This record gives sequence, structure tokens and C-alpha cells, in this order.
Amino acid sequence: MPKQVDHRGRREAIARALWRVVEQRGVTQLTMRVVAQEAGMSLGQLQHYFASRTAMLSFAMDFASEQTSLRVERGLRELGDRPHPRDVLRLTLAEMLPLHADARATSRMSAAYVLEALHDEAVHEQARRGLVQGRALVEQVVRQAIADGHIDSRRDPSTESNLLLALTGFTPLIELDVIEPQDALAAIDVHLDRLFRST
Repeated sequence: MPKQVDHRGRREAIARALWRVVEQRGVTQLTMRVVAQEAGMSLGQLQHYFASRTAMLSFAMDFASEQTSLRVERGLRELGDRPHPRDVLRLTLAEMLPLHADARATSRMSAAYVLEALHDEAVHEQARRGLVQGRALVEQVVRQAIADGHIDSRRDPSTESNLLLALTGFTPLIELDVIEPQDALAAIDVHLDRLFRST
């Protein structure tokens, strides 16, 4: 009986190898040959799963987004039934920052993807679509928090969503040792306290 190959598993292993290349060597070293070496396979084997660098990068970015979503879902389960929207937003923002190994890998992957998106129309559209969906989820939480009286009804949900997502701009400050991770979390907490302060 022929051996069953877990194609999805192989593709995920390649994606993780790609993350390691980005994390350890930088996006300039991101070639199919280098990723194949990191994944412990030949270039021909890798090309069996991905016909181009762009296809490989796109899958790796989608996989990174999935992993971030799974971490957020696990965190939400730990918060219990009907978590406070402040806690939901804090958890979401924290998981988008490079505060632990998995988040660092996906964060650096995202940075590489944005650079690629600036010069590749197909990648640009895929990256844009993902960001639009992520932003919509944040705005949905903010709108519901306003409707439920947790946030002042005079606040504009679109602007508040943009301000919350702007907090993910702490990423380069953390990565380049300008601030400590706890400083970013402290700033997020101050912003959320102001947003959810009752008037």
C-alpha cells in the first residue's frame, strides 16, 4: 500500500521553515532554495508544494494569520463566557505584538509580507484583504461595546478602531530594543482604561 503523504502538514512545515529564515536571517535571504534547506528538503521537493516564491510566501502568511487567530481563540476561551470587551481587545492587541516566540515569528513574517506587498499586486491584494478583515473584527468589538454602554456613545467606532490598531505600531520599538514589552502593554492598558472610562 503506498505511503500516505500529509500534504497540508508538509506545506505547514515549509511555512514554519520560511518563518525561521525570516526571523533568523531576514527577508533578503528569503529564497526558495534557502527555505528548502531550512526545511530539510531539496528544492525540487519544495517546488512540488509551491510553484513560486510568491505562492510559498502567501501560504506562509495565511498560516501565520491562522496561528495568530488560534492563539486569540485560546485566550478568549480562558477568559470564560461573555468576556469583557476591554479584555478581548487587550488580548487581541497583545497577540499582534512580538511578545513571545510564536508571536515574534508571525510578526516578522507579517513585516516581510508587507514589504513584498508593496511591489507585488497579487500579494498586495491578499495582504490588504487580511488587514481589512482584521480591522473589521476590532471595529465590531468596539461597536458592540458602545452599544452595551461600556464605551461612551459619543465616541466614533471607526476612529477608535484605528487608534487601537495603531498600538500595534509598538512592534518595531520592541524588536529594536527601544522599549520593553511591558512598556508596550502598559501603554495599551492606559489607552484601554481611557477608552472604557465611564463618563
